Amino acid sequence: MKTKNLFTAAIVSAGLALSVSAQAAGKKHEEQAISASDVPQAVQQAAKSEAKGGTIVRWEKEGANYEAVIQKNGKQTGIEMDAYGKVVSRHDEAKEHKQKAGY
Repeated sequence: MKTKNLFTAAIVSAGLALSVSAQAAGKKHEEQAISASDVPQAVQQAAKSEAKGGTIVRWEKEGANYEAVIQKNGKQTGIEMDAYGKVVSRHDEAKEHKQKAGY
């Protein structure tokens, strides 16, 4: 009987762990549109430097990070930065939106 209870507890624990992992992965791309006035000055300065002749077309908040979407040469690039303006990642916005749509 103890073995059955231990096995059941292990299965339940594994299920909970997988559920939490799936939720964390799903939140990775939760984006919230924000205005430039809600973006820290250090992040704005870093984004302007990254734009180098391009235009910041929108701002997004992703968890604790900020994303500037920059339009340059007909292409949109997302630059994700922490609250101090350090670049965390760069990605092609067109590819990101195709992935979200399931293409």
